[in-house]
Amino acid sequence: MTILRARPAPTMAVVAALAAAVTATGTAVLVVPAAAAQGCRVDYTPNQWPGGFTAAVKVTPGDSAVSSWTVTWTYAGDERVTSGWNATVSQSGSTVTARSMSYNGSIPAGGSTEFGVQGTYGASGGTPTGFTLNGVPCNGVGPTPTGVPTTTVPTTAPPTTPPPTTPPPTTPPPTTPPPTTPPPTTPPPTTPPPVGCAGAVLCDGFENQTGSTPSGDWTVVNPDCSGAGTATIDTATTHSGSRAVRINGAAGYCNHVFIRSTRNLGSLGSVRYARIWVRHTTAQPTDHTTMLAMTDAADGNKDLRMGGQNGALQWNRASDDATLPEQSPAGVAQSVPLPTNRWTCLEFMVDGSAGQLRTWLDGTAITGLTADGVPTHDIDGQWYNRTWRPQLTDLKLGWESYGNGADTLWYDDVAVGASRIGC
Repeated sequence: MTILRARPAPTMAVVAALAAAVTATGTAVLVVPAAAAQGCRVDYTPNQWPGGFTAAVKVTPGDSAVSSWTVTWTYAGDERVTSGWNATVSQSGSTVTARSMSYNGSIPAGGSTEFGVQGTYGASGGTPTGFTLNGVPCNGVGPTPTGVPTTTVPTTAPPTTPPPTTPPPTTPPPTTPPPTTPPPTTPPPTTPPPVGCAGAVLCDGFENQTGSTPSGDWTVVNPDCSGAGTATIDTATTHSGSRAVRINGAAGYCNHVFIRSTRNLGSLGSVRYARIWVRHTTAQPTDHTTMLAMTDAADGNKDLRMGGQNGALQWNRASDDATLPEQSPAGVAQSVPLPTNRWTCLEFMVDGSAGQLRTWLDGTAITGLTADGVPTHDIDGQWYNRTWRPQLTDLKLGWESYGNGADTLWYDDVAVGASRIGC
């Protein structure tokens, strides 16, 4: 990980330089050049994996308080920011602009605040440059006036009030954002799920598999490229019966491997429920991984993906890399890691007509994995940066690693239907 630690600007007081230009009528004109804020600093700490990245950005105004802030920087490669948290982020060409939110715009002198961004790239240019805060270069960039020019103001010029050496006092801003209504800890109640696989379009414990490679209702696929990942039928580790699917998930981008259902799951309609028993051996890494994917016909046939990042479960849209929850520390804390070395019941519901998604682990609803249609900061605020009305057509189970992270997984007792199936 590359950490940019900015060098603070000199701590000497900023002196405004005055220059007088006398017009043809003898009138003096006062010219005051812009001065950089003392100690202005922007720290950019990235976390990259092949094709994507997140970055934590710390803003320190230095000796002067600010009531709102706008931070800009420039990428040297083809990085594209797709979303952000704790800031409103936009990009024009290679220049990114991040503006403060209503709750974090005020920063006292000597204080700081943080926000984050997430994006994609084909060829990274390394650490960005040209950081500014409210239009002023930061991190020690740009000259700082050290004296007054020798040109003097004519004695006939009208007197002016010298600029103050410090900004007028302001009321210290609150150290925390204003309180908001906390998100519910569980989604609204739903109808109790039926037992077994009643009504499910797909209900498979893999007991009809006769060979070592999944076949029949499943086919092995390798999105993007084929490598060291493998999918086999296992008779030694099962949730029930005598067979399960084993995925040997290797690290590295080209080792993608999945089993894809050959059933026409597009006939389910706009609402689909799934129940999947899953077991794995290795704790989820910091890097982005995927263990479940579904093609979304309403999103350019890009996948809606479930996996992990920053050590916890997450949903991810392949089309714009939006995540649920947001990958801020507060967002990740609303999710949970997938337990290792035991069978876990994973359930989810996707409502395409309402644009909603819910997730349960061993019967417990997960707040951070819930998109309820109303954007909530740190949870589904990023998810609803555009209209989302998915039309899912298939189901793929397996493993994708976009950097470090290998894992061995087993899947068993898979069911997909129009109503909740239960564990």
